[in-house]
Amino acid sequence: MRPVRALGAALIAGVLTLAAGCGSGDEKPAAAGGAVTVQAANGAVTIPAVPKRIVSLSPTHTETLFAIGAGPQVVAVDEYSNHPANAPKTKLSGFKPNAEAIIAHKPDLVVLSDDMDGIVKALEKVKVPVLLEPSAAKLDDAYDEIMDLGTATGRADQAKKLTDDMRAKIQQTVAASSKGKGLTYYHELDDQLHTVTSKTFIGQVYGMFGLENIADKAEKAAGGYPQLSREYLVRSDPALIFLGDTKCCGQNASTVGKRPGWQDLTAVRKNGVVELDDDIASRWGPRLPDFVKAIGDAVRKAPAAQ
Repeated sequence: MRPVRALGAALIAGVLTLAAGCGSGDEKPAAAGGAVTVQAANGAVTIPAVPKRIVSLSPTHTETLFAIGAGPQVVAVDEYSNHPANAPKTKLSGFKPNAEAIIAHKPDLVVLSDDMDGIVKALEKVKVPVLLEPSAAKLDDAYDEIMDLGTATGRADQAKKLTDDMRAKIQQTVAASSKGKGLTYYHELDDQLHTVTSKTFIGQVYGMFGLENIADKAEKAAGGYPQLSREYLVRSDPALIFLGDTKCCGQNASTVGKRPGWQDLTAVRKNGVVELDDDIASRWGPRLPDFVKAIGDAVRKAPAAQ
């Protein structure tokens, strides 16, 4: 989904699934006052001028907009956009979007990660530019979406700096955590034992450390987000347990240790239960290096796999 910059023209490079293409050196960026066209999941989206009234219906994209310096251009964000604290949070919903409520903010750009209830077409009908940037399937998708938002908002240089910094921090963390190979882990999405497999974006992040996901061989693992049975998890005995439900479900090392049969798990006995920030662990934006660092720290502290 890498963008193509243009002045008064709709230029398209690549498709969503390939996340490819780039602009030529003589094209003018949005900051120069011209139109830009970004290849998003909803096609080639032309933004006629640098947007001054952006509405974000995605917590991840809200974080990105502020991280690249486009915060002053944002007039409203959805109810779950809780970072940064000064984001103009409203009752707008990304799960049940209301076109009239969004339009009431007079947006010149709407950014979202899900096309719920046909909201993209509803906004396009009234000539509001919409960027549909879905959940990242791999790291390159996350970087490309940041670049898309940078180009769309006249902040391409800041977006490039952000992605370069993210790459450098992630590479540094992974390089410093080399003993993950052979260690098993379990990533908890909620206290009903829903988890992720290695095929998901989250699973791929763990895979950078060589960690082995116990969910990969679980029943219904093909969907990427299986629900494990207590018996399966206890039998798998992961060396590390990462809790992505500390906020939503109040889980921590103490509550996990009190679950029936969990007191003898390797992760519980050897202090391998890692309490994550739900938001950081579930978003693919600027704070991704923080998630990677939490994994790296746990890998370094864990006993080497036998």
